Amino acid sequence: MSVSVRDALRMAARYLVLSILWLVLAGQVLDHLFDDPQALALGNSVSVLLWLLVSTALIYISRVRLLGPIGSGTRLRREDRQRLRMAEAVFDSTLEGVLVTDRDGLIVHVNRAFMRITGYREDEVLGQRPSKFKSGHHGPAFYQDIYATLAATGEWSGEIWNRRKRGEIYPQWQTIRAIRDEQGQVSHYVAVFSDISAIKHSEQELAYLAHHDPLTGLPNRLLFNDRAEQTLSVAQTHKQGCALLLMDLDHFQSINDGLGHTLGDQLLKRVGERLSALLGTGVTLARLGGDEFGVLLERCQQVGQAADLARTILEHMKAPFDCDGHRLSISVSIGIGLFPNDARSAEQLLRNADAALYKAKGNGRAGYALYTEELTAHAQQRVETASELRRALEQAELRVYFQPVHDLASGTRVGVEALVRWQHPERGLVPPGEFVPIAERTGLIAEIDLWVLRQACQQMVRWQAEGQALQFVAVNISSRLFSQRGLYLDVAQVLAETGMSPALLEVEVTESAVMDDPEISLEQLHRLRELGLRLAIDDFGTGYSSLLRLKRLPVQKLKIDQGFVAGLPEDDDDIAIVRVIIALARSMNMQVHAEGIEQAQQAEFLLEQGCELGQGYWFGRPVPAADLDGQ
Repeated sequence: MSVSVRDALRMAARYLVLSILWLVLAGQVLDHLFDDPQALALGNSVSVLLWLLVSTALIYISRVRLLGPIGSGTRLRREDRQRLRMAEAVFDSTLEGVLVTDRDGLIVHVNRAFMRITGYREDEVLGQRPSKFKSGHHGPAFYQDIYATLAATGEWSGEIWNRRKRGEIYPQWQTIRAIRDEQGQVSHYVAVFSDISAIKHSEQELAYLAHHDPLTGLPNRLLFNDRAEQTLSVAQTHKQGCALLLMDLDHFQSINDGLGHTLGDQLLKRVGERLSALLGTGVTLARLGGDEFGVLLERCQQVGQAADLARTILEHMKAPFDCDGHRLSISVSIGIGLFPNDARSAEQLLRNADAALYKAKGNGRAGYALYTEELTAHAQQRVETASELRRALEQAELRVYFQPVHDLASGTRVGVEALVRWQHPERGLVPPGEFVPIAERTGLIAEIDLWVLRQACQQMVRWQAEGQALQFVAVNISSRLFSQRGLYLDVAQVLAETGMSPALLEVEVTESAVMDDPEISLEQLHRLRELGLRLAIDDFGTGYSSLLRLKRLPVQKLKIDQGFVAGLPEDDDDIAIVRVIIALARSMNMQVHAEGIEQAQQAEFLLEQGCELGQGYWFGRPVPAADLDGQ
């Protein structure tokens, strides 16, 4: 029986009782007041009329209190119907699947999203139990926990794997609520769920990208380090050894510079594919960044096993790589660290392999080197040198030396090149080969370059005041400083502070720095040229300059690298290269300047070929400004 019927019966019973009480009490009162039958009959009529008025008023008041004013019931029913229609529309149009069961767990209603997500039609699930969609992914304890939570709180939310009609298992995020009637008894259960397959797939992709290199698909440094730690832990438990090989592609930057980063990326992919095909099980291959690869060799009991693998890799890298129509040949350098011989932790093993790699590069590349304690000492020395170099910059231990530049035809000195030196308080004069590479690796070279530029300009101003007949002072700018967009502002500020004429300054940039990003380099060089100074390409011939790009550069001079001058005038290869460079420069109306001239025969040969300027020990060594006139 419904609530409204029960309420109506209660009200009717109350009305009947009140009517009887009114009639009985009214009759007793009238019998007491009137003896005349005619008056008594009139009193009874009035009593009935009064009861009708009172009962009518009571019914109206009750109606208003329960249902509102007369006419509002129709409006409420209309509003209820409208709400039901809106609820039905929301229920049917929501993107979440909705499933309703009765208290016994039989499905009584589903919405369109349920059918779209699961693939079932409504008539296929009505009267069925939700267990029809079980995937087998969860055990009985999982569902018992759901029932217990619903019984305790009336609601459960969580991830659940179900099965579609076509058999596919997929993840849902589902919320189940118990619906109770007026007596507080469960009448229905409503489950609302969404398909989170796309979210799960995105999470998997993000997890993959976080641990893999997007270019080669190989594990990245993060995953490689994690696997190294796990491998070392297992090796330590079972008293086994393992080896870590770090590889660098030799002169890879030259391929990026000469042929572009797109081709360089293709080469990295081909290298990764070749190494993956070469290495078998029990080996982890990773790209650690740039052109550096790592190989973790499990169960490596002897040094010979790691060395054999290194030699195998070196041999397989000799075959050319086909990249977009180009056949590229490249070698690798390999550093090897061993566990537990050389290290007790993954971090230490990586450091040791890196030190060995540094040694392999120093030995001429295209080979491998094993870690030794001596390498640790060298690595520690590099760290200490970097720290001391920072202090040297702060405490004015650096010096600027000047090497004369001569006109090869007349033999007269026409300019100087400014070179940095380090006057160490304990070690004396430190050769640039010991600290310049470290300054470049730590980034200090940019700050040192600006300091040298300022010192050179100040000295040139003093020479001009003294009447020295020098046409220029050349200052080399490292790739670190050249890559900074504000370089031309720094140069302009130095010229303004020192008061030196821009025409007396020659800025030298290495060929590799210019070719690293030709478009940015072109903009940078044009801005420097607008200041009124001269520009030169240093170490020309060591990179892979594109002639088209070189033609666009606002450069006035090409400097022949001393490596090509050393073999003159006997070495046929050096002769051919030097002739080509000179012919190229002259065709582009550029001045030619040779470095590293140490013999008269070299100077004579260069002059015969059309080289105009030269510097080297034959003309004078780098010296402090005060000693320049003594050469």
